[in-house]
Amino acid sequence: MPANADLLRHTVATLAYRGGKTLRGAPAEFAGYRSSPDARTPAEILAHIGDLLDWALSLADGRQAWRDSPPLAWDQGSARFFAALEAFDQRLAADAPLGAPPEKLFQGPIADALTHVGQLAMLRRMAGSPMRGENYFQAEIVAGRVGAEQAAPRKEF
Repeated sequence: MPANADLLRHTVATLAYRGGKTLRGAPAEFAGYRSSPDARTPAEILAHIGDLLDWALSLADGRQAWRDSPPLAWDQGSARFFAALEAFDQRLAADAPLGAPPEKLFQGPIADALTHVGQLAMLRRMAGSPMRGENYFQAEIVAGRVGAEQAAPRKEF
């Protein structure tokens, strides 16, 4: 595995940690919240994040496969998010060479997914269901820990 793949795996674990915090505890009505008439709902954003992660896996496998998935119920969309992260992380950890440079995987689908997790966090605040802020530098984020079970926050505010 190239050295950059190690950093990419840590980034994927960071996405799991931050995404998990954003997804957990959201009220049922949050999935359909619309901040403006033309804005995506959180469920639509979560479906897009799943599509980005599926795309990242296809790129890592040396193909270019994109799809636009319909939004799922919040719990199903969350499960898809973590399953896609796990599949992508397993691919990054494999001995097989990547079909795309790690830098490109980061700058495209992974950076986009991180941006959308931030949008979900902002929408939670707008919808009246804010999360506590956190010093993410102190968070226990470990490459390979990409499932729904994450370490407890170390320093929230």
